Amino acid sequence: VHGACAGAVLLACFFFTQVPPPASGLARSSCRSAIGQLIHGRLFLAVFSAVLGNFTFGFALVFPSPVIPQLQKGDDPRLQMDIHQISWFGSIFTLGAALGGISAMVLNDRVGRKISIMLSGVPSAVGLLVMGAAQNFWMLLWGRFLTGIAGGITAGSIPVYVSEISHPAVRGALGSCPQITAVFGSLALYALGLVLPWRWLAVAGEIPIVIMMILLCFMPTSPRYYVMKGNRAKAVKSLEWLRGPNSDYLTEFNKIERSINSQGTQWSDLKTPLYYKPILISVFMRFLQQMTGITPILVYLEPIFHMTAISLEPKYDAALVGVVRLMSVVIAASLMDKAGRKALLFTSGFLMYIAMLSMTMYTHKTSCSHGNLTVTEGLKSTYGGSTGPAFDPVTLIPLISSMVIIFGYALGWGPITWLLMSEILPLGARGVASGLCVGVSWITAFILTQLFMHVVEAYGLFAPFLFFCVVSVVNIIFTAKCVPETKGRTLEEIENYFRTGRTFTILDS
Repeated sequence: VHGACAGAVLLACFFFTQVPPPASGLARSSCRSAIGQLIHGRLFLAVFSAVLGNFTFGFALVFPSPVIPQLQKGDDPRLQMDIHQISWFGSIFTLGAALGGISAMVLNDRVGRKISIMLSGVPSAVGLLVMGAAQNFWMLLWGRFLTGIAGGITAGSIPVYVSEISHPAVRGALGSCPQITAVFGSLALYALGLVLPWRWLAVAGEIPIVIMMILLCFMPTSPRYYVMKGNRAKAVKSLEWLRGPNSDYLTEFNKIERSINSQGTQWSDLKTPLYYKPILISVFMRFLQQMTGITPILVYLEPIFHMTAISLEPKYDAALVGVVRLMSVVIAASLMDKAGRKALLFTSGFLMYIAMLSMTMYTHKTSCSHGNLTVTEGLKSTYGGSTGPAFDPVTLIPLISSMVIIFGYALGWGPITWLLMSEILPLGARGVASGLCVGVSWITAFILTQLFMHVVEAYGLFAPFLFFCVVSVVNIIFTAKCVPETKGRTLEEIENYFRTGRTFTILDS
């Protein structure tokens, strides 16, 4: 498990180092220095330690996908679910994540980003333990809720921590690591679901939590957080540890300190463009990210494949989609600082639109369960052992469409919304605003995940996919009109852009 996470960070760093250095001599020197420090390993180790929380987040998010079919075909009537219970089991994670995101608003600025990440390990470990020992539906529900709280805290803390400790030259690549490791977590869940009973899946999820909490004990707190709290000596020491004693860390520290000291932290500052513009952009991006339907699609991936009567076995289809998702975020990491954020968002939105449209057209001609069965009856009848009809290539359309949806999302709207949130939010409001973004995101996800199965039961799969198709078009328009390009800019330059409204400029000095 921890080897997979290390591989995720290594992949991001490897692909980034293929980026040609900037034209100016100073920028080239800065880029070489940053890459040299990555080889030194300290920044890499700090990022790896933090994003283990995202591994657990990805693992817990898709937990119902292989578990629901196992429970439905099981012999224990206390754990079998009807359509309402399935909806709650899938969606209550997002309700907990909304609460966790709101908690992150307070924790990020009170105890710091690193401690917030460590605290997330407590509800995560307890929640998985409760699910693994579940004797009834309510224990499953409480376990999902607790892991959701942990997921909300990590979603509001890890991107901020990674962004604040990263050098500008590698922030794009390292900023994609939270999404990459979340995908690794989901893929690990799908893979383990092929060979392990569902209770052992919960036990396996405890491993990365323990490793994360041990490693983070030895990692530094964000230098920007120390400066914000007025602890200059600790900030310098933290930055020296991250960059190495032979780097020009004092120059970087002086820039950080000047930027932070020039900021106000009063409520009246929310009326200034420096604050309200990036906050609104971040909130709407997280809202639109969830409105694409990615959370209900991931949570109910195997049930969706059951309902579309794919000729291949759904649990293998889900694992295949997980591999595609991993490939796409690795590609996104390699292109983040080459093509830029907006180009990937455009490509992501277009791919999702095409795939959602294909899924809509396919499911419009079929019922939600490939016949007259209800959703729960369809799950029970199609899972586990029935040979079914002969192979029909047309039934691969849902699989291919799902792969393109996941590929498109993970190429842009998945990792970049996390990265942009941590890049454009001003430091004075970053802790609170990131928690607000996560809260809005997961409340939206809860509503969609809770309603998804009910809408499918009433109208068929085509209805939600038609809605997601329209949202993909809205995302493309929003990207064109509202999202700034932050490729290659320092956090201080991005803040100055919102403060002055001027285009980005980088001056050699």
